Amino acid sequence: MQAYIGLGSNLDNPMAQLDRAIKTLKKHDRLNAFRVSSIYGSKPVGPQDQPDYINAVASFETDLTPIALLDILQSIEQAQRRVRERHWGPRTLDLDLLLYGSEKIQLPRLTVPHTHMLERGFVIKPLNDLAPKMRLENGKTVTEQLHQLDTSDLVLIKEE
Repeated sequence: MQAYIGLGSNLDNPMAQLDRAIKTLKKHDRLNAFRVSSIYGSKPVGPQDQPDYINAVASFETDLTPIALLDILQSIEQAQRRVRERHWGPRTLDLDLLLYGSEKIQLPRLTVPHTHMLERGFVIKPLNDLAPKMRLENGKTVTEQLHQLDTSDLVLIKEE
């Protein structure tokens, strides 16, 4: 199954946090054909009394179930000392399962496609780096969705 995950960080050397998470994901034997977008800087969603974020999207093929994949993502977050102090608050690492093929999943621990992803330039812009022609749940391509968003706050940090 083709999966897409969002990566974000705004604490404790965010670039190192993303680099470490990407290396860990690339080494996983059940994640194949791993690709990562460019890395973008963005303003925080929610409370503004926190540092700006850096964000990227990664894609890969996997035979893991969505929950097994979520468990791996959360274990990587924990290994990098993720702390959840408040909703939409600062974090060392955030790994979100955005898409899992074309599946729609509604479980207590997991909603796919990821809630609010269509509204977030820091998700759609890096997703556009990887899959510009992919159709989203609203019927638009990623590129069409990107043109609907204000991405003026995004800054290219590192091109992949």
